[in-house]
Amino acid sequence: MRARSGPTVEHRVLAVRLRLLRERAGVSLRAAAEALDAHPATVRRIERAETALDARQVAELLRCYGVGPAVAEPIMAGIGAANLPGWWHGWRDAMESWQQDVIGVESSASLVRTWHPALVPELLRTPAYADALYRSQYPQDTPARRERRVELLWERRRRMRERGADLWALFPAAALHTRVGGPQTMAGQRTALAEAMQEQHITVQVVPLDHPPHPLTGLPPLHLLRVPAPEIGDQAVLETPGVRVDVIDEPETVMAHRIRLDAASAAAPRPGTPLPP
Repeated sequence: MRARSGPTVEHRVLAVRLRLLRERAGVSLRAAAEALDAHPATVRRIERAETALDARQVAELLRCYGVGPAVAEPIMAGIGAANLPGWWHGWRDAMESWQQDVIGVESSASLVRTWHPALVPELLRTPAYADALYRSQYPQDTPARRERRVELLWERRRRMRERGADLWALFPAAALHTRVGGPQTMAGQRTALAEAMQEQHITVQVVPLDHPPHPLTGLPPLHLLRVPAPEIGDQAVLETPGVRVDVIDEPETVMAHRIRLDAASAAAPRPGTPLPP
């Protein structure tokens, strides 16, 4: 798992551009570091968006790479916006460290695809369902912090709707029989799912209890995030609850997860099929 503070997509884009410019210029990490009078690890952190962009350092790197004004000026002009904290910065008290990295990408994603093997996927949960689940997942939380977690989830959903992002969720019917909270909570969650299935930007597929195994059977929660920026490839988030969360951007690994998710979705009942009893 990456130990990062959740850079914005704007920051990630500039970081990738700096790396590509260095590689195209044939400049090594060591040579770039020497131009900054710094250690190669400093350049590596800049290129991974692990540190704020310093205008002086960026200007020196661009000079080292022989970049002309037509390319350099937009990069320099974008530094201020790239260094601004994301909207989620004010919710750090309600987040796990890995969530900052995930939400940093999710906040600009045009498509979020998600699979959960046992529960209603996070971005489709009602506040009551989420609160009941947080009680069991985070028993050490105060009521105030648990409420903040629910508010953060709702804010993520609101922002997705606001920008017209697509959500495509796949999960087994067993999730509808795993009692989270009381009967009223589960009834409310089922109603909310039925309503979500009518929304333009939401696709829901529920795998029946008697369905044969598919490529994601038995696998932990998986999410694929697509950002409409050519510098940033799809990201995969693989959860092992209570153990670790891996944020993956290696193209071949992401592709392998996408193929599994595509196959599982193709094998499931078509979108729009009514929720099973």
